[in-house]
Amino acid sequence: MRLAIAVIAVLGGGFAFPGLDLTALAATSERIVVDRYTGLAIGGFDPVAFFTDARPVRGVSEFEVSHDGVIWRFSNPNNRAFFLADPDVYSPRFGGYDPVDIARGVTRAGTARLWLIVGERLYLFGHEDTRAAFAADPARYLREATRRWAALKEMLAQ
Repeated sequence: MRLAIAVIAVLGGGFAFPGLDLTALAATSERIVVDRYTGLAIGGFDPVAFFTDARPVRGVSEFEVSHDGVIWRFSNPNNRAFFLADPDVYSPRFGGYDPVDIARGVTRAGTARLWLIVGERLYLFGHEDTRAAFAADPARYLREATRRWAALKEMLAQ
């Protein structure tokens, strides 16, 4: 009986795991990282704000739009307009997956808390160490990630 209660507590979310980052639980069977609990692209953060505010800013439901089959949120109407005018520029590259892991041939969702803008493109990372590695040699990781992304993207779509 105690085992059944423990299993129910864990499955029901009644058990806390220190250090568990719920944003890492994003869907990894999609071409764009989507939070599996909210259905929002990149956890509901405004992708344009990384460029305009130089920090992650939560979007609000008042300024959301559906693009590429996912819901994107923005912090203001101007950011939404910028995104709609050129979503390829403002969307995180590699769909929000960690480019270092993509270069290794695996998909790991990035988080809005770990990000960089390199070459006027937004990159999200799953771990501090992959962000640091990427920052030290972006050309190396971008070359390999770009080479592997097409095949990984097709696999994600299945």
